[in-house]
Amino acid sequence: MLTALTDTSVIREANSSAVSWPAVAGGAFVAASLSLILLALGAGFGLSSISPWSNMGASASTVGAVAIAWLIMMQIISSAVGGYVAGRLRTKWSTLHNDEVHFRDTAHGLLVWSVGLVITAYFLTSAATTMVGGTAENGASASSTSYTPNGYFIDTLFRSERPKEVNNPLPAAEVELIMANTLRQNEMPAADKAYLAQLVAARTGIAQPEAEKRVADFLTAVRQTADTARKATAHFLLWTFLAFLIGAFCASYAATIGGRQRDHVQLI
Repeated sequence: MLTALTDTSVIREANSSAVSWPAVAGGAFVAASLSLILLALGAGFGLSSISPWSNMGASASTVGAVAIAWLIMMQIISSAVGGYVAGRLRTKWSTLHNDEVHFRDTAHGLLVWSVGLVITAYFLTSAATTMVGGTAENGASASSTSYTPNGYFIDTLFRSERPKEVNNPLPAAEVELIMANTLRQNEMPAADKAYLAQLVAARTGIAQPEAEKRVADFLTAVRQTADTARKATAHFLLWTFLAFLIGAFCASYAATIGGRQRDHVQLI
């Protein structure tokens, strides 16, 4: 009789899925919810720059040690809780070897982390798209004065001491195209450099040599700003990768803890 029951359990286990998707989904939603809550808490304390979905790429340069530590803490807390919940909610594998149970619990934790990360990314991306769309509709009439990464440098390039030039519109769009081509090629063509110096001299009334020097200083400042933002972004992405890796480990390990506690539950 006992042998027949064991054989039936083995057949049932062989025909069932190794993944308990309801437990994974529950843990993933818990992890995603905690991530959003902790992200809001961090933003409330002034750590909004920890978001990799920031609307301004240059804000990565403001990321400090506290923001990075909070990002790692977010991953540890949310992933560990989500993995533990999945481990406690999954079905009991009574006919499996302990090594196989340990592997499945680890895999469940990794799945929780993966699904939770996708849910969080989708929610933040949708929210950012909605906010950007609303800002674009409300600020369409003020597009001529909107901020661009090179806007400040273009303004300094055409500053003049002649009051009559103040109301003249800046050739910002034209300069932006020239700068985009320069940053793409990593060097400004001689023709563009001469033309830009002519624009500066015509608007500000300064001599051509001084205008050429102002253009050279302008190019140096733009390149330094672009390099600083690029390095800061790369630095932030490396720490983000490390934080996600830590989150994956915490979710997997917490799922094994929850699974062990689930298997040790005694029937009353």
